[in-house]
Amino acid sequence: MAVITPATRISPPLNRPFNHRSSLRSASKNFLFLGNPTPSSTIVAVRCQVPFSDGGSTTNHASSVSSSIDFLTLCHRLKTTKRKGWINQGINGAESIADHMYRMSLMALIAGDLTGVDRERCIKMAIVHDIAEAIVGDITPSDGVPKEEKSRREKAALEEMCEVLGGGLRAEEITELWLEYENNASLEANLVKDFDKVEMILQALEYESEHGKVLDEFFISTAGKFQTEIGKSWAAEINARRRSQMTNRQR
Repeated sequence: MAVITPATRISPPLNRPFNHRSSLRSASKNFLFLGNPTPSSTIVAVRCQVPFSDGGSTTNHASSVSSSIDFLTLCHRLKTTKRKGWINQGINGAESIADHMYRMSLMALIAGDLTGVDRERCIKMAIVHDIAEAIVGDITPSDGVPKEEKSRREKAALEEMCEVLGGGLRAEEITELWLEYENNASLEANLVKDFDKVEMILQALEYESEHGKVLDEFFISTAGKFQTEIGKSWAAEINARRRSQMTNRQR
């Protein structure tokens, strides 16, 4: 097992001052994506009515509020888009992308303390790690999209979402967190990637119980890929419960 040390971190915990880097383009208009979240989704301009003001600060505040609501409206897709892996398995009422990210966030909240790991950063990373799927949808291995192309599409979608938010420090924070996770570039990213797999196999176990299915592929695809002791121990517990469940089913 590879030893993870604090030296692997490439970005500071969020309880330290956040370094502003002007890496995002300022947006002159907001976008709302309509229809199914696919790479070819239609982009429709949304013009926001900002009350007239002689003072710039009031106008800027109104613009910021408008951008925030536009961003949250776009994120509504995360609540309504079902995770494709479960749809492909014929699961009725499959979990949404937001469902998946929420339970991952709870995992980060309740996990035992780990030396050198920023819990708050893990929670934030879990919340944003699949955020680009609000535009591109849930791209799975069965779609045949190369890993590099998937990452390119998601990064482009993330940039569009940050423009909708209006740029600034919060948009840069989201981008930092997403890139750190995507590159598996810190202790926090190692842990959250484990939570991603743990949440998936826990959901698979629950669907096996609820629907009487055998969902081997989700357990096979994650076996031996956990990076942290927490991830390994939680996965082992889920697999033990699955073996017990399958034994009871055969009686």
